Amino acid sequence: MSRQREDVKPVRYAYGLTSALLIGGAALSLTTGQPAGAQTAQNDEARMSSVVPRAGAPSSFADLTAQLQPSVVNISTRQRIEVRSRNPFSGTPFEGLFNRRRGQNQPSQPQFREGQSLGSGFIISADGYVVTNNHVVSPNGRGTVEEITVTMPDGTEYEAELVGADAQSDLAVLKISRGEAFPFVKFGDSSQARPGDWVMAIGNPFGLGGTVTSGIVSAVYRNTGQGGAYDRYIQTDASINRGNSGGPLFDMQGNVIGINNAIFSPSGGSVGIGFAIPAEIAEPIVSQLRDGEEIQRGFLGVSIQPVDDDLADSLGLARNRGEIVQVVQPDQAAADAGIREGDIILKINNQDVTPEQTLSFLVANIAPGTRIPIELLRDGERRRVTATIGKRPSAEELRRQQMFNPDSEPEPDMDEGGSDLIAERLGLQVVALTPQIARQLGADEDTEGLAVGIVDPNSDAARKRVQRGDIILSVNYQSISSIAELEEAVTSADADNRDALLLRVQSRSGPARYVAVRLR
Repeated sequence: MSRQREDVKPVRYAYGLTSALLIGGAALSLTTGQPAGAQTAQNDEARMSSVVPRAGAPSSFADLTAQLQPSVVNISTRQRIEVRSRNPFSGTPFEGLFNRRRGQNQPSQPQFREGQSLGSGFIISADGYVVTNNHVVSPNGRGTVEEITVTMPDGTEYEAELVGADAQSDLAVLKISRGEAFPFVKFGDSSQARPGDWVMAIGNPFGLGGTVTSGIVSAVYRNTGQGGAYDRYIQTDASINRGNSGGPLFDMQGNVIGINNAIFSPSGGSVGIGFAIPAEIAEPIVSQLRDGEEIQRGFLGVSIQPVDDDLADSLGLARNRGEIVQVVQPDQAAADAGIREGDIILKINNQDVTPEQTLSFLVANIAPGTRIPIELLRDGERRRVTATIGKRPSAEELRRQQMFNPDSEPEPDMDEGGSDLIAERLGLQVVALTPQIARQLGADEDTEGLAVGIVDPNSDAARKRVQRGDIILSVNYQSISSIAELEEAVTSADADNRDALLLRVQSRSGPARYVAVRLR
């Protein structure tokens, strides 16, 4: 389900709309269980009930912590990260000459450095299945994860196998093994949580080792306004910091009701606004990952925006109900059902669309191929259509769709995706033009070229009025259709001591033009 706003990365560390991972380290989380709380195979409910605080503020969390902490682990990765050579003659016969002149000993093959990530996780079965956040165990930029290590609270280390990962929900499942049963915890029912309930977070912030914090639930279904199918969190004031990612949020019965995932912060540290993925969302996804199943989600094929107060007033609608359709993608479920731009979708499959239960969330949790009723408002009249839900594209495909949505302004992060060389030398982030992107940009589907996703405002390209959504058709009079071809043109310009490239650029608002863009 595409959105008007760009989905932020699943783990946010933000003030306003800025984002960063809740991880520590140099570089840079549910299925079966037995009795309540953290268990070894020998646990019994009688013992657990003796340490569960009763109604009212607990006098101490110590007994509950002692039961739960053995199942919470530290997760670290070792990554191999490619470092792009800054030799402008890299790959040419003059490469060695450049190195000698600069006093460097830089080989022609790619250079790599070692990176790390650090986070938390928890064991969900006696045979060693571990849940964490996807970003804790996913590659960092151009890196490749070479090793994942799970460290128990007593310091024992285990090499972990990645069983399955899902970037869209930011969940991953690992497997560790030993000759005896592991202590483990089980998922609880997060839907039964209420604002004001006590909760406890255990994790590994800042690499300090097992750390315990407590607080209360501030909201059970908090929509942060960042968009996406999983913008639905438990909010808590229990302190969550870097390295807590993937760790458990426990209720006072020792059940995992959330997976620590994000904070809002002006300082980079916890200020009492933390977010956890609700267990009711995480548990079925973890179960599928554990069983090796493909995660399939529903997709309607619209860009949407919540109904604000002004729009509600203009149409006489109830506040906080419905979402307005801004864009309908051709050949997708919404278009086939007759949904149009300007329609206000009020119900999906007989469920109200609200800030706590967004259209994206509702559709994503409907199996592809399912026929559902949709209630909408068009020209002041309520209508009812039937749609056959499609299959949600990958996160990368959705990101590209939003990149070229004229109403979506992404942050100017030149390091995200695309080519480092082109970002560094031209100040552009580009992607190969696909028929879908071409349609979004108003071009013919068979148009070949590169679509401009982001323009560095300090670049010569920006000064020459190259904009997001422009299409680069050729470079130095040679048609291009891949990022590699533009990279080659940059390298050739360096080899020939030329300081600029001649680009033919097609914008949405006018005819194609030639633009000489200086390299930097």
